[in-house]
Amino acid sequence: MDRRHFSCGLAGLLLAARAQAQGLAGISDLDASKGLKGALETGALAAVKLLGRPDGFLGNPQVRIPLPGYLKDAAKLLSAIGQKRQVQELETAMNRAAENAVPMAKDLLVKAVKTMSVTDAKQILSGGDTSVTDFFAGKTRAPLSTQFLPVVKQQTSKVDLAAKYDAIAGKAAGMGLVKQEDASVDHYVTRKALDGLYFMIGEEEKKIRRDPVGTGSALLGKVFGALK
Repeated sequence: MDRRHFSCGLAGLLLAARAQAQGLAGISDLDASKGLKGALETGALAAVKLLGRPDGFLGNPQVRIPLPGYLKDAAKLLSAIGQKRQVQELETAMNRAAENAVPMAKDLLVKAVKTMSVTDAKQILSGGDTSVTDFFAGKTRAPLSTQFLPVVKQQTSKVDLAAKYDAIAGKAAGMGLVKQEDASVDHYVTRKALDGLYFMIGEEEKKIRRDPVGTGSALLGKVFGALK
């Protein structure tokens, strides 16, 4: 679908669904299309910037990655026998791994916005608070998991306890006590890093909708201001 047809289709969707109820009648087709894409891209890039830096995960209680549930009891035991420092090192390494991996998501997130379909737009507009999160996760989770994993592994491999915990998790997974997707520290951290990224994208998008003028973009202010 070429850009002209996309803009017309998306604008028709936006105007038909929202114009009378939410005051978009005065917004042009082009502005409606650019406004939605602009909000999504702005939110995604803001989330990457917030998380892809030192303490982006470790210092944020909303997304900080804890030890996986199956490791908590082992961690308590290790702490009790004088290995608390090693436990702390592992949790720090897990969060540093996520912080190092997140910047790699930028290009794929932007591509997801630029290639957004009319169906995607409809789902975002008619969906609830998680519609933006669901959109990005559906478009980018699989490829980003592949990209993140080696970066995560490089960080966690520096901590001796990671290998020991993997041995425990592998046995637990074999007995059905642990989900296969969490059978290693690296896979667990990769999944939690993406969960945190999509969560923060959703939070940033909410901010834009609440205060579009505060973004400094006249276009976002015009389009999302009309949605109030």
